[in-house]
Amino acid sequence: MTDQEIADLGPLFAEFLGRYRGAFLQRRTAKHFDNYCRGLLSDLPRKSVEPIALACGTAVRTLQEFLVTAHWDHESTRDLWQRHVAEVVNQLPDDRIGVVGVIDETSCVKKGNQTPGVQRQYLGCVGKIDNGIVTVHIGVAKGRFRALLDAELYLPESWAGDRDRCADAGIPATLDYRAKWRIALDQLVRLGANGHRFDWLTFDEGYGSKAPFLTVLSVIGQRFVAEVPVNFAVTTRGGPGSRRADAVLPPARARAGRRFRMTRETVHDQVWRATTRPVRVAGHDYTLLVAINEATAEVKYFLTNATTAPLKRVLGVAFRRWTVEHAFRVAKQEAGLMHYEGRDYRGLTRHLILTLLVLGFVAVQTDRLRGEKPARDTGASVPRVEHPLCNALPTPPRQDRLMPHRTGHTLSPTPQRTSRPLPQETAA
Repeated sequence: MTDQEIADLGPLFAEFLGRYRGAFLQRRTAKHFDNYCRGLLSDLPRKSVEPIALACGTAVRTLQEFLVTAHWDHESTRDLWQRHVAEVVNQLPDDRIGVVGVIDETSCVKKGNQTPGVQRQYLGCVGKIDNGIVTVHIGVAKGRFRALLDAELYLPESWAGDRDRCADAGIPATLDYRAKWRIALDQLVRLGANGHRFDWLTFDEGYGSKAPFLTVLSVIGQRFVAEVPVNFAVTTRGGPGSRRADAVLPPARARAGRRFRMTRETVHDQVWRATTRPVRVAGHDYTLLVAINEATAEVKYFLTNATTAPLKRVLGVAFRRWTVEHAFRVAKQEAGLMHYEGRDYRGLTRHLILTLLVLGFVAVQTDRLRGEKPARDTGASVPRVEHPLCNALPTPPRQDRLMPHRTGHTLSPTPQRTSRPLPQETAA
């Protein structure tokens, strides 16, 4: 980036925040909105209310009230942001894969028992069961552009069954327990109403193991590539009934499959071999895919309802899931996605939405400047806007390039199955 480009981003950020003035009835509330968003992009080590308030010279209690009790429409703010991203994505040049929606969740360890939704549950951030919260997200990727579009707290059954506890945490009486895949489905409906159309969806086995979710997507004609666990039950034409995925397509079958090189900036190239087989799940036709990494012998299983799509494209969609993992890292490290320290549901929800907004600004500006920067420039920095902003965000990785790989490689002797068995939810 040039010095002029850095200087220009300050006014652009102010203009970006100005888009949301309609959500605020009072000018002072809008000012708190500006300060909070700038705090999320600052170089503060912790992006919670207290350090942001102290940095911008606002009383801590005042900024707490902005998140929890102040009258402003955070839902319309989220909807306006989603419509803005839909316009950006629609104007991007077409690529060989298209617009990919990525469903995933992230988590955060929390101490105590008063943060909304906190309990002992599996937390991907530490890879084990611990005390914390989980949020469900949908991101979008097209070419080199990527952004998080939605974020919602997962409310465990233990919370939903204790309405007094919910009331103490400000959780609406209308909000009940929903499985994570149902939260994702509600988000898809909301995104559709705000102008988003996905050529593909992709998600991990936590969602791919839910047969009702796959059925709904197939019924509405939404193409997807889902990672599924090794024990996912499928049937084959003329087969002996329901069988595990790894029995229908053993990893050894992938060894003789086609080779594809997966290229990314964040990691070394990976070479995968893959093969497919037609299957049925809950009365619908799918293609089951098994892929094996030539270097590590890691095995992955995928299921897609795009039964006529080329294998190369299906793999390309499946491995786009790294884009949301990259977005989570940036969101946590640079914008304080999980730094909320309050005990109120609305405060947490508003914090998540404002995090999406500031990350979205960075995503849009990064994409705009990518085509303008000098040839040797390796990344786009985020400038200072009133209060010091983050020095830099990680350079967005290049779009994956898939191409058949023809040179010889030696597979590890024993396939490494990274999938853990998951219960397969079936339609009622």
